[in-house]
Amino acid sequence: MNGMSGTSDAAFSRRTLLGAGIGAAVLVAGGAGSAYASGSAPASASSSAPHSAHRRAVAFLAAATDGYPDHGPVRLAQSYADQAGLFSTAFTYDNALAILALLAVRTADAQRRAVSLGDALLYAQAHDPVHGDGRLRQGYNVGPYTFYDGSRQPDGFVRADGTVNVGSQFGFTGTAVGDMAWAGIALGALARRTGARRFLRGAVRIGEWIERNGRTDEPLGGYKFGVDGGNQKLPFTSTEHNTDLVCLFGRLARLTGDRVWWERRSRAREFVLRMWEADGGFFYTGTNDGVNINTSPIPEDTQTWTHLALDSRAHARSLDWAARELAVLDHAERRNSTVPAGQSYDGVTFSSASLLANEDAPIADSQPKPDRNGVWFEGTAHLALALRERHGRGDEARAQRLIDSLERAQDLLGAAQTVGGRALPERAGVVSASSPLDTGFGFGYYPYRHVGATAWYLMAATRFNPLRVGAGG
Repeated sequence: MNGMSGTSDAAFSRRTLLGAGIGAAVLVAGGAGSAYASGSAPASASSSAPHSAHRRAVAFLAAATDGYPDHGPVRLAQSYADQAGLFSTAFTYDNALAILALLAVRTADAQRRAVSLGDALLYAQAHDPVHGDGRLRQGYNVGPYTFYDGSRQPDGFVRADGTVNVGSQFGFTGTAVGDMAWAGIALGALARRTGARRFLRGAVRIGEWIERNGRTDEPLGGYKFGVDGGNQKLPFTSTEHNTDLVCLFGRLARLTGDRVWWERRSRAREFVLRMWEADGGFFYTGTNDGVNINTSPIPEDTQTWTHLALDSRAHARSLDWAARELAVLDHAERRNSTVPAGQSYDGVTFSSASLLANEDAPIADSQPKPDRNGVWFEGTAHLALALRERHGRGDEARAQRLIDSLERAQDLLGAAQTVGGRALPERAGVVSASSPLDTGFGFGYYPYRHVGATAWYLMAATRFNPLRVGAGG
């Protein structure tokens, strides 16, 4: 998710804001595809071979990257379909995932696209309009649009003066440690796959920025959340972010041979382990003040990413907790569901709070009411991959059921959506949620095609663990 795993009170998140702004509250619910009688898909959907589903997912990532062909060769992928209401926003986290998913596919064309996205992240590092310290922002604009107030945003990713187009309209101007970590993980994977030193240099700059700006000596330790758009440090410390750093710092240690990264990895890992609740078999979300652990809500990704990064038998029960406590089944008869009649999707929701969402109230102003059983497809893919990594009894069958649900969603949900006003390829790209979903962290997910969800699907389907230190080769 890489959202707000440190607190449940304020709306500082990749999908809301890290500075001042409107955030993802502008998202609106939309069409979830056409219904098929008695739940039966067309033959082409139900009989599609797995590799066909993979190809269509890659085609969506390509379309999301090429949505604005008249605005230069340096491009990032637009994170969501236009219908989500975030216009041309490209989140750093989603683009890091796209790089990793394209590497997972292991074709020459996919690798070329991964390299291109990596170079765009390096360009953003080198051409920030304000800072020259190696940071990446939460999100960027990658194409022109007219904002809700009638103001025109005319530029692509690279402005006329050569600086990158930071996503200021929504307040996506801050820098989160988790976003940076994922970008560093992706650049490290590119360095390992291609041997190109520029990617390693970029990853090291990210790691050093995190060390300077995130390291804390508070009682619970670890690395803090990052900075807002005004460059003020945020007080939260996230289990999820520190899990990301276990991978990033370990990868930098191996790629550079510098042992200082192992010490930094140990600091992040120790924080993660302090969040373990042995009695319940799950990880807490983090801390607001560095002293007290937040005990609610409990998110899905701190259960699955921890397994992918730590590969710890002592903590593998977290996957069972997520599969049991966050399981949902969404269909048209559910209250507030937007799933077409005759279809159903199973998986997991975002957090323990999602299951308790107030179905009588909108998720946010001008937003639809939530469906407590909405499937979070990104998290469903996390879980599928983690189960495959664990190799326990029945894990592969459980993972395959989740992947089947993801592929059915790609076939049937999110029809007639666009990027940059251009129609997306049919049956290509996974929507972020089956129905409007309240995360419990101040933002929601909706049935729009999403780079992040699609990338995680590809990694789960190809058994590519992006959080393993040696991944990417």
